[in-house]
Amino acid sequence: MSNNKELFPKLKEITAAMTSKGEMFEISTTEIAGMPLKFWVNAPGSLRDLWLSTAVHADKDYLVFQDERWTYAEAHQQVAKIANWLVSNGIKQHDRVAIAMRNYPEWMLAYWATICIGAVPVGMNAWWVADELAFGLIDSNAKLLICDKERLERFCQIREELPKLAVVTVRVENPPSWTKDWGTMLDIEPNMPEVSIHPDDDACIFYTSGTTGTPKGAQLTHRGCSNQVFSALFTRVCQQTSQAILNDQPLPNPEEDAPPAGIVATPLFHVTANNSMAHGITASGGKLVHMYKWDAGEALRIIEQEGITTFTGVPTMCREIINHPSFAQYNTSTLSALAGGGAAVQTDIINKIEQQGDIMPAQGYGMTETSGMVCGSYGGYLTEKPNSAGVVSPILDIKCIDDDGNDLPAGETGEICIRGPQVIKGYLNRTKATVETISDGWLHTGDIGYLDQDNSLYLVDRAKDMVLRGGENVYCSEVEEAIHQMEGIAECCVFSVPDDRLGEEVGVAIFPSPSTPISAGAVRDLCQTKMAAYKVPRYIWILPTPLPRNASGKFVKSELQKSLLTSEAS
Repeated sequence: MSNNKELFPKLKEITAAMTSKGEMFEISTTEIAGMPLKFWVNAPGSLRDLWLSTAVHADKDYLVFQDERWTYAEAHQQVAKIANWLVSNGIKQHDRVAIAMRNYPEWMLAYWATICIGAVPVGMNAWWVADELAFGLIDSNAKLLICDKERLERFCQIREELPKLAVVTVRVENPPSWTKDWGTMLDIEPNMPEVSIHPDDDACIFYTSGTTGTPKGAQLTHRGCSNQVFSALFTRVCQQTSQAILNDQPLPNPEEDAPPAGIVATPLFHVTANNSMAHGITASGGKLVHMYKWDAGEALRIIEQEGITTFTGVPTMCREIINHPSFAQYNTSTLSALAGGGAAVQTDIINKIEQQGDIMPAQGYGMTETSGMVCGSYGGYLTEKPNSAGVVSPILDIKCIDDDGNDLPAGETGEICIRGPQVIKGYLNRTKATVETISDGWLHTGDIGYLDQDNSLYLVDRAKDMVLRGGENVYCSEVEEAIHQMEGIAECCVFSVPDDRLGEEVGVAIFPSPSTPISAGAVRDLCQTKMAAYKVPRYIWILPTPLPRNASGKFVKSELQKSLLTSEAS
């Protein structure tokens, strides 16, 4: 970048131009739930509209899984058949259809078919055990379950609780007689039913990860999901445009650029894969390559074979790709961006991605309750402010508040609150939780952070993840950032450890790279040069196996807190 001081003024200028009347990213205001909110004028009115608009990409590849491949034309025909079958078998508008399976292509086909009849797909956490699956099915009042072999086995354990629930099986040999096989849904005419969908109807229901307490079903709307697609696209195009102008490079054109290709690496029952990645790539006529399970080496093979243009996953996945011993052996020339979400992308990985030449580091911040991405940074905007979660979408209002609910000025740390069309309608069957979380249209995220003068958001920590040591706040992300600057750190997770004198102490679990020995003493020595003494971990565990993660790829701190003994720490 020729002059970093020009980055954010240029971004402000380009944002004003690109969002003006008549432009692709025009912004206007409308009344939603009784309050005036900004929205993208040209965003699809519903996800049904989004899907139907992709029929023009007929001959392009859409879904790929191992040696199987669907073009858009083939996918549209199957979606229309499934939609027709659903209606013919009693699924009505607003009914809920549970999808419980791996990231098979059938997930997306069932999802779009359910969307297109005005019914509501419910993403079942594929890691749930039988009792948790029963909870999700009962809580959502699902009328139909579409599941693969593993989820069918779990459902069989709890079928007595749901004797009337219809079940369709996917990739199951010799399914039980009381189920319908996936092929049955395709043995019908591809007649897409007509339906009128209101923008604020439920589009899909995704359950919060539920690392504490019972999972809550977030009600995402059609308006929220379609506006998120435009927010994500605008963030990328606007930042790339401003950087291209400053560097005298060709301007990106989303209507003329080659269609994107991405890997479905995180679970489709979360917004990272479904909303932030699959929705956007589908809307652009791009290709989704499904993985059976995550493996960085396999991801590199797919990048080369399928010409992947962008990778979106949790930061640990980006770390595993860029640090893979075979990285240089693969052709990654088509890859324009490695993007992380769900947690901060540490600066060491940002630097390593930049060193690869044409691959742009990127990261975003969002959540289920905002239908996906809230803000993002690409290329120079991330390297200029590597600790920022990104620039906030211009259709969203963000503020930070103190413990008394007072608005804080730029630069002051407090709870992040978000308002806009992407905020969920509420939590299914959870009136109290909805009222506690969404007040006067403002979503109280539970995240701690601050805004700067450039509308960049800084995420300091989750409120519940802070370590409160003797009255001092220790932000886990800050300690993790410092530790990742050591060579040989494959994974690390900082968390609180109960302490009789100070209330809480700082603990960290580390999984080192196999080829690099790590000592607790070296970790402490590094931390002492990077931060105040009270932030330096008292308890350090060097573990021989990778750290536990939940279905979305995030480390499960509660499991570490329960399983690791202070007597075994260094």
